[in-house]
Amino acid sequence: MSDVKQVGVVLAGCGHLDGSEIREALFTLLSLDQILAEKGNILTMAPDKDQHDVMNHVSSAPHENNSRNVLQEASRLTRGPIARLGEINADELDALILPGGFGAAKNLSDFAVNGPAGVVEPELEKLILGMHEQKKPIGAMCIAPAIVAMVLGSKGVKLTIGNDPDTAAAIETTGASHQECAVEEICFDEGHKVVTTPAYMYGDAPIRNVHTGINKLVEKVVSLF
Repeated sequence: MSDVKQVGVVLAGCGHLDGSEIREALFTLLSLDQILAEKGNILTMAPDKDQHDVMNHVSSAPHENNSRNVLQEASRLTRGPIARLGEINADELDALILPGGFGAAKNLSDFAVNGPAGVVEPELEKLILGMHEQKKPIGAMCIAPAIVAMVLGSKGVKLTIGNDPDTAAAIETTGASHQECAVEEICFDEGHKVVTTPAYMYGDAPIRNVHTGINKLVEKVVSLF
């Protein structure tokens, strides 16, 4: 692989109630741009399918008779090209990062409906497995570590979603090990090269602390190239 590093960022729409959490996505993209500079490319991707649901972010209630495409919504965040999930494979990447938001549990998986016994979007599962098999780093934040657990839990991966006991217990049924973690800190599984941070799993966390945790995650992921 060339000296120019390629980092994949998987998005799940736009908006924390039904897509990618916007602050988490943008902090990830900004930190990557600042750390990689001209030495790396950021490749964003999202599934080309209808969202699980569309939420009113003022009332937190579902919109009725309204559908949106995950890829089209995610493109609002990228200001440029975005690939369909499946167009980029593990051979092309040096690292993979999954921001959170309910879209991770609704559009990238069905964790929001079926919990850890559910399924991950097949193309994302293939990508995560490919990254793991090639010993390439994976980062995930907020609820997105649940996806990593659904795919790699049987391998005993260690990760965090913060300190929510019910979600942590659900994740551990996959075989994954949950580690409690503060919002501005990271959990690092050295053996599996998995880095996680709680981000807005702490719903009332100050934006500065969320940014600190995500920046630490990105720094750690990049250091593992």
